[in-house]
Amino acid sequence: MPGLEIERDIVIEAPPEVVWRVITEPDQIRQWFADRVDLVVEPGARGYLGFGDQGGPVVVEAVEKPERFSFRWNHPQDETPAAGNSMLVEFTLAAEGPARTRLTVTESGHELRDWPEEEKRRYADEHSQGWGEFLDRLERVAAKSPGV
Repeated sequence: MPGLEIERDIVIEAPPEVVWRVITEPDQIRQWFADRVDLVVEPGARGYLGFGDQGGPVVVEAVEKPERFSFRWNHPQDETPAAGNSMLVEFTLAAEGPARTRLTVTESGHELRDWPEEEKRRYADEHSQGWGEFLDRLERVAAKSPGV
């Protein structure tokens, strides 16, 4: 089913080092994304992201400071997250001049899940809209962060 991978792109008026902190430091993440953040930024680390009464475990996949950070989430409860059973969220940062960063967020994996097609489409639509809202918040947080 085409068009299920979610990709959002934004240019933020802050250098990559600032944006990196905003997407990886728990106190910063709480300001724009999840209200409960238990996260260690190292490959293989297990953590938790909570959104009110929803949320769940995450596993950090990649850490390449300050260009790339990714984690897996939304996997079946009794399984280890891996390609095919979980979603991969990947943040890619690229400097655009001395004080601007292009941030691309990609969420993939749900298209591979054993879900009915309408559930895959619902997930893609909801998360595409959600990432747009979260990135708007992230942009505001980054603009107020030290180092801007």
